[in-house]
Amino acid sequence: MNNILRPHLRFTAVENVSFEELHKHKINSILLDLDNTLIDYQRNLKPEVIDWVENAKKSGFEVYILSNTNKIEKVSAVADKLQIPYLYSARKPMKKGFLQAIEKFNVVPEETVMIGDQLFTDVIGANRMGMLSIYVEPISKKEHWYTSWKRPIEAYFLKKW
Repeated sequence: MNNILRPHLRFTAVENVSFEELHKHKINSILLDLDNTLIDYQRNLKPEVIDWVENAKKSGFEVYILSNTNKIEKVSAVADKLQIPYLYSARKPMKKGFLQAIEKFNVVPEETVMIGDQLFTDVIGANRMGMLSIYVEPISKKEHWYTSWKRPIEAYFLKKW
C-alpha cells in the first residue's frame, strides 16, 4: 500500500514544480488538480500559479485540469482564466476519470504527470495509471469536510517518508 500512496516527487506548491525535473522524467502532459492545488477554498487563483501555467505551456507542456469537483462553473472559470482544457467529476482515484482524460486530452500515461494536494485521490490515481505523481502541499488549511478528515492520515505517511 505504501508504494501506491507514495508520490514520486514532492514540492511545496504548483508554482515550485520544476520544468527541468519534468523534462528529466520525459513528461509532456500535465494534469492539475483544482481545489487546494490551483485555487484555495475561496476560489482565489494566485498570480504565481497563472504565471507557472503560462510558462509550462511556453516550455512545450500540454496542461489540463483534472478535478473531482462536480461544479462545472468553478472548473470552467479557472480553466478559462488559464486558457487550458479541463475534465470535472473525475472521481479520482478511480481509473475512469483518468481514462477519460487520456482519451479526451490524447495523453500517454507514461509521459503524463498528475499534480495534486491529496495522496488518496491524486497520487493513488496517478500511480495506478502509471503516471508520474507529484504531491504539493495544500494551499489553505480551510477545506471541505470530506477532505479534512483524511489530512491526519496523509500527514502520517508524509512524515514517515
